[in-house]
Amino acid sequence: MKKELAIVLASGGMDSCVSTAIAAVEYELAFLHVNYGQLTEQRELKAFNEIADYYEVENNYRLIADISYLTKIGGSSLTDRKVEMDMDGGDDNGTQNTYVPFRNTHFLTIAVSWAEVIGAKAIVIGAVAQDQPGYPDCKPEYFNIFNKLAEAGTKVSTKVKIITPVIEFTKNEIVKKGTELNAPLNLTWSCYKDSDVACGKCNSCVLRLNAFQKAGIKDPIQYKS
Repeated sequence: MKKELAIVLASGGMDSCVSTAIAAVEYELAFLHVNYGQLTEQRELKAFNEIADYYEVENNYRLIADISYLTKIGGSSLTDRKVEMDMDGGDDNGTQNTYVPFRNTHFLTIAVSWAEVIGAKAIVIGAVAQDQPGYPDCKPEYFNIFNKLAEAGTKVSTKVKIITPVIEFTKNEIVKKGTELNAPLNLTWSCYKDSDVACGKCNSCVLRLNAFQKAGIKDPIQYKS
């Protein structure tokens, strides 16, 4: 029996890569990548293409969308060069300044539009609840609400659901699951700051390094420190 089609929001990072590995068991895959003016845009795009090659995603099922207008909106150290990147705890509410305002909604909206056209039944996103309050659009409640929005705002014949395979995982559990499923973690890119060698100091690098350490598995990428 032919597998149903799922669109993976493939950032090139570890969480989306492991979500891809989980989804690949059940679905045929289409890959969506979004350029939004982030610091490491070109390096993330490289990771996206290499991971897509690894999973043998057909070219007609690869979509690269550009929403660089987020740089004009600003409000995040990933998109606004005038904002210095947090290397620790974020603001008084714990929100990181690497949070891009309402970013996941932009991504998911593109994915739902594409799903209607290609007949995808699922949209896979590597959101992790552990990442909020630093990233408020990663909490389970948000995705429950977005599923209702997608149902209300699409054709009656469209049946697409947002699924979050790793949302309840800790970061070290994500590493273990990826290793178990032979996900190409060596191809992923997590660093928010640098594109040549991972800085090892930004919040994303620190979370990744700690995850591999707790999992007792060697991180396959290199770091400056």
